[in-house]
Amino acid sequence: MNGPEIHIEFAPELGPFVPHARRGRPTQVVTDGASTLGHVVESLGVPLTEVGALVVDGHAVAASHVPAAGETIEVRPVERPQRVPGAPLRFLLDVHLGTLARRLRLLGVDAAYESTDIGDAALATRSAAERRVMLSRDRGLLRRRELWAGAFVYSTRPEEQLRDVLDRFAPELRPWTRCTACNGLLRDATKDEVADQLEHGTRRTYDVFARCLDCGRAYWKGAHHDQLEAIVERALTEFPSRA
Repeated sequence: MNGPEIHIEFAPELGPFVPHARRGRPTQVVTDGASTLGHVVESLGVPLTEVGALVVDGHAVAASHVPAAGETIEVRPVERPQRVPGAPLRFLLDVHLGTLARRLRLLGVDAAYESTDIGDAALATRSAAERRVMLSRDRGLLRRRELWAGAFVYSTRPEEQLRDVLDRFAPELRPWTRCTACNGLLRDATKDEVADQLEHGTRRTYDVFARCLDCGRAYWKGAHHDQLEAIVERALTEFPSRA
């Protein structure tokens, strides 16, 4: 780039994307005089999915704004809870976020998941076609223009990932209503209806069952129920207004 020089400052929340030298204070950036502010911000490492307001000399501007020489630009993070207009709130997770997908489904959140790597273009296309918020740690994927909406998953720890998504998007929580395997809705089922999926000990010990309307998988309060119950109770305690 060899054009107007601007001063740009990133909010502390955007620090994970910004080189250390650019953190905490305005820094000088030379632009090409034609690129939009959105392009400049992304070229500096910050996906626009993580950007809230862009403020130029005290006034909010669109990402399509073309910076002029001497402008001071403040890049703010998204406001929380973040609203996604125009569609029911639902998510699409890439191949690396399987545990997060299962935990969201456990809480009744609509979370589609690709268990194989279908490529960024296909994921972005599905996000747009189904109007799902793309959750990923892949910055390149989150910069694709086809996306309906997207969000970077900051942590590598599933419990922190779940807390961050619940805090950022405030989805309605309806635990025990979705299949953790396929995301389908569950309904109550009799023992006879799911008998072909039960071992003898399970048939003898349990009487309350649910079944997925999509894949047919049976559910009951088995050996791992206490662990799942702890995840649900923690989420409901931290985000009581979402239930």
